[in-house]
Amino acid sequence: MIDDVREIVKYLPHRYPFLMIDRVLTFEKDVSLTALKNITANEPIFTGHFPQAPIFPGVLITEAMAQSCAMLAFKSQGGYPSEKTLYLLVGIDNARFKQQVIPGDQIHFAVKTLKVRRGIWKFDAVATVDDNVVCTATIIIAENEIDD
Repeated sequence: MIDDVREIVKYLPHRYPFLMIDRVLTFEKDVSLTALKNITANEPIFTGHFPQAPIFPGVLITEAMAQSCAMLAFKSQGGYPSEKTLYLLVGIDNARFKQQVIPGDQIHFAVKTLKVRRGIWKFDAVATVDDNVVCTATIIIAENEIDD
């Protein structure tokens, strides 16, 4: 479990306002990870995304699932990643949105490794709010090194 965002940013290159994980609840090396994000009314996205009826965008839910997948991949490697190592989102298959996410919700992201081959990871990802599925997808990420 990682309940301190300062630990999360040692693994992920994302920073506010694009860091989409507040806490890691469970981790099983190479197998699964569960993370969460608290959705608050003061998220910057809500000033322009349906301000009269704030809905957290589906694309950001899938981004949060991808960050959860990258977190599982990085943590499974052991140690902290180099600042030059990134996991880039290379595929989202079969994404389905089942329920809206609004301020006050807490999204749980459960990701499971399906396959790893030559730096490419494939995951099953499910986002839930109060045990209700809000999004499902197959997420594919690939390890990349930043050139100098």
